[in-house]
Amino acid sequence: MTSIGGAEMVDWNLAVATATRLVRPGPDVSRDEARGVVAELRRHAKASEEHVRGFTRMATEESHDTPILVVDRPGWVRANVAGFREILKPLLDKMQERRGSTPGGAVLGAVGGKVTGVELGMLLSFLSSRVLGQYETFAPATRDLPAGGAPSGGGRLLLVAPNIVHVERELDVEPHDFRLWVCLHEETHRTQFTAVPWLQDHLEGEIQSFLGETEVDPMTVLERVRDAAQSLAGGRPEGEEDEGGRSLVEIVQTPAQREILGRLTAVMSLLEGHADFVMDGVGPQVVPSVAEIREKFQQRRAKGASRLDLALRKLLGLDAKLRQYRDGERFVRAVVDQVGVDGFNRVWTSPNTLPTKAEIAEPADWVARVHRKAES
Repeated sequence: MTSIGGAEMVDWNLAVATATRLVRPGPDVSRDEARGVVAELRRHAKASEEHVRGFTRMATEESHDTPILVVDRPGWVRANVAGFREILKPLLDKMQERRGSTPGGAVLGAVGGKVTGVELGMLLSFLSSRVLGQYETFAPATRDLPAGGAPSGGGRLLLVAPNIVHVERELDVEPHDFRLWVCLHEETHRTQFTAVPWLQDHLEGEIQSFLGETEVDPMTVLERVRDAAQSLAGGRPEGEEDEGGRSLVEIVQTPAQREILGRLTAVMSLLEGHADFVMDGVGPQVVPSVAEIREKFQQRRAKGASRLDLALRKLLGLDAKLRQYRDGERFVRAVVDQVGVDGFNRVWTSPNTLPTKAEIAEPADWVARVHRKAES
């Protein structure tokens, strides 16, 4: 726990407690129904392995040994707090050093850590009802959050059962088809990380480089979190108009961070777009109502919920994530059309064959760079 004289920069335990207390209840299901959903999601996740491997041709030498964890909303919160705590440690250590050199830094730490813990908990409670699944890679392995047996520790596949049930009911689609459809997307992420041994370390290295370049005042990042949390309580963040609606990440960028963020945006667009491409490619063979599900789900993605929801999506950068799905899928589809699945799979050769942000927008440029270089 990052602390100064016992004063935590972020009270992670309080963040979990706050999110758990504020999280909205899931859909109304009986105990037997809940057990049935959990069992079916596990079956679909397992079945998705063969479907995804066959379609992507990304079979791994070792079988997938990453755990499949079907969780509720508090379980998703705990897993993500553990991941945030691990990945943000270098940044918080840096902030700790700066605060420690200022008068009253320890006192500010004691108060600020509690306040930030509450506000982070508010944000996580908001997000916990919106995530259907996730391949979590950063949290250390524990008894409640086991990881795979890869040398790097591997990750775990999270499926958020109440959210899946909520969305399938909201869209009025066939539950069994929708659950398999979701599992196909998340299984693609698991395949990406298990079939490409260097991917996890590369992604973590880029994130750490981004955080390491942070040269803002120690309170600036926490104030951005506070703005988002205050908007949840119904107040508009002070100065939001002046910031031009930029997201948390965009506000704290240095020139070096912009370069790193460009690379991160490209790889995340690739991963998300590839998962959508695979989900739609496999879908017609195994999900009878895939066309209806896709149409309704795309409408839901684009619409958002309320003015508050749209404001938070902008502030938290969730709009950028939606663009990643769209832009990434266009890139994958265009490359596969030009050079086929095996030609596309050269993208996984090394970090040097990953597309740049510009190449995501112009797939032919990636084909020219990677294929012409390989053939010359």
